[in-house]
Amino acid sequence: MLSENVEKFITTFAKSLENQTFVKMTLGNYRGGKMDGAEPQKVLIRLVEIKKGTRLFVLYRYETRDTAKNYDFAEGVKIVRKLLENGFLSGHLFTTENDFQLDIGKKDKSRLNVGKPTFKTKPDAIHNREKQNLIAPNSFYLQALGIANERGEILAKQQDKYKQINKFVETLGKLFDESNLKDKREFSLVDMGSGKGYLTFAAYDYFNNLRGINAKIIGIDTRNELVDLCNDIAKTCDFNDLRFEKSFIRDFQLENVDVLIALHACNTATDEAIFKGISANASLIICAPCCHQELRPQIKAPQMFRDILKHGIMLEREAETLTDGIRALLLEKNGYKTKLFEFIATEHTPKNNLIVGIKSDGKLNDEIVSRQIQEIKDFYGIREQRLETLLNDSRH
Repeated sequence: MLSENVEKFITTFAKSLENQTFVKMTLGNYRGGKMDGAEPQKVLIRLVEIKKGTRLFVLYRYETRDTAKNYDFAEGVKIVRKLLENGFLSGHLFTTENDFQLDIGKKDKSRLNVGKPTFKTKPDAIHNREKQNLIAPNSFYLQALGIANERGEILAKQQDKYKQINKFVETLGKLFDESNLKDKREFSLVDMGSGKGYLTFAAYDYFNNLRGINAKIIGIDTRNELVDLCNDIAKTCDFNDLRFEKSFIRDFQLENVDVLIALHACNTATDEAIFKGISANASLIICAPCCHQELRPQIKAPQMFRDILKHGIMLEREAETLTDGIRALLLEKNGYKTKLFEFIATEHTPKNNLIVGIKSDGKLNDEIVSRQIQEIKDFYGIREQRLETLLNDSRH
């Protein structure tokens, strides 16, 4: 049986929902058993506006992962009661009238302190879009992913990430308009190596909600906890044509796709992503490679460059240039116009070069490009490049 103070805390929470004064709640100081196979650190509860109406978004934070669910108000009150019955010893309820701090001690003794409200107005749960940014800072998925707070303000330490998200979406939109997809009102996109899904969610939001284009998007990643978290957030946001799947890039079955992106796929995973895009006849391929490890141990410095490439940092940069240059040539060989450029200033994010392939109707001289690639490989003593190997093997 819960103490009087705990019951009062739960009742106050329910009334704040009824009276529309609720802002947010946190539960912490967990001393119970495992939930979903692990011990939670805290639970964060806030409002979210979806097509079905206002719901409570409940984020369960564990040491190495987060899970999220949304509930109607009645269900949410029951969930809070259950959590306080089963191990959470502190709760902090924020309303526009007062703050309420609950602490549960030994032998179920409890204390409930009431203070002045931290928030005198409710944060806007509806996703308004500011003119200066393509992605609104109060977009719910930014809050759920830890980019923004409950007031829709970008966190200080996430300002660079927010700039990157907006710049990427702007770049993606321009490249889309340069491709043969520009007049389509429906298209498919796969994000290979989606991680926490910052850019995947933003791409979906941009095309479906800002431009009114029906984008069906799949994000793939190898980590179950991130796939589950992103699917929960997508469901909460009513992003019905966005889903996340667990897979390695090389294993993902992809027959046809309009746009393929692979941002920071490590080492030869970038080659596997480009190969998937070419094989699926993608109209637009966008990659931001990192960890260029394949060519560096193969490179034999030409005589004229030996005194330069004896320095590790110079050899590393040369390997990056050669790797991405060969990738661009292989895209051209397979019917793509290519661009290599920096998509956001270096002070905001590392590893920011983009390789872009835009499907072209024109025919290229296959022999000339093949000869260029072979001359580069011979000059540097390169025996094998992963994308070239994948493309050659697919033709045999």
